[in-house]
Amino acid sequence: MVPVSKICCLLLLLVLVGTVQAQERKRAREYGLKIGILPTGKNNAITDVPGVKVGHVTLTTGENVRTGVTAIVPHASNLFQEKVPAAVYVGNGFGKLAGSTQVQELGNLETPILLTNTLNVANAMNALISYTLQLPGNEKVQSVNGLVGETNDGYLNDIRGRHVTETHALQAIQQAKAGPVAEGNVGAGTGTVCFGFKGGIGTASRQVKPEQGGYTVGILVQTNFGGVLQINGAPVGEELKNYLTEQMKAKADGSCMMVVATDAPVDARNLERIAKRAMLGLGKTGGIAANGSGDYVIAFSTNPNLRVPHNAPEKTQTVTLLRNDEVTPLFQATIEATEEAILNSLFKAETLTGRDQHRIPALPIDQTLKILKKHHALQP
Repeated sequence: MVPVSKICCLLLLLVLVGTVQAQERKRAREYGLKIGILPTGKNNAITDVPGVKVGHVTLTTGENVRTGVTAIVPHASNLFQEKVPAAVYVGNGFGKLAGSTQVQELGNLETPILLTNTLNVANAMNALISYTLQLPGNEKVQSVNGLVGETNDGYLNDIRGRHVTETHALQAIQQAKAGPVAEGNVGAGTGTVCFGFKGGIGTASRQVKPEQGGYTVGILVQTNFGGVLQINGAPVGEELKNYLTEQMKAKADGSCMMVVATDAPVDARNLERIAKRAMLGLGKTGGIAANGSGDYVIAFSTNPNLRVPHNAPEKTQTVTLLRNDEVTPLFQATIEATEEAILNSLFKAETLTGRDQHRIPALPIDQTLKILKKHHALQP
């Protein structure tokens, strides 16, 4: 016979486990929130685009360190030797997207993308240089153009301590993997704030119809911006009374880094056009790209036929590109996936206390769902 004390302990453990599971925050779609009309990829993540991997290093130590770094790797081969077409679009330039000018000039990307906080851009850049130089085949490389984006997490994080080291950034690259992507208070989103609530990392994907090419578009965002939150058209920020003019509870300044990946055969010119549509997705959530908000979009294609060899005997390169008239479905996919990625960053983020006991609450799920139901913004 099992002692009563052991039975009680077992029951208590089951209750505690059940409580933890009940409190686990879900992604927006798991609450019945459907954004747009296009289907998602398998994981509803940027990693649904073939070859793309994501890695996070999260730093939460003591009372003041709440930061991290996130790596987006376009393909598993030597990216410097096999560059991918890429573009950058600046929605509002109050920020530091290091390495962007060469991407804009040449139309390609030769390193992974790193996202971190404002004062750790230099350390992240050092990591990209070190990573690239040590790759087999790069023994004679003397110039590396890394790409590093940032948002300022100084409200919750001891940003002046510059706690993200080159080693942390290298670890994010090395740990990058395909499949589901951690969201919310992870990596570069650990200490961010969005619409006055806890922001973070969010991701989503869309697939266009087979007759339109069947291509995938994936988005990853680092949300740290303001405005008046709208979810599927419902005025959530207004009804929660958490927005810029409501006693300044939600500061509008901040930043949003948006990374767009696709396997469609599009060059830098059309990638820039696709990148512009990510800003429309941000706008649909109520973001306003305020004066002090750095809102940047990086877009790249993983299509293997478009890779740009660093050294090639031929003086010309012949590629097959999607015609302009066929790009519109990718625009739709980008807008929908960006909107959902931003919402995922909010739904998955958890309340956080950080530097100087500053506390940012998570989006209140129960209240939000009531507002969404009231405005018929949820699926039955």
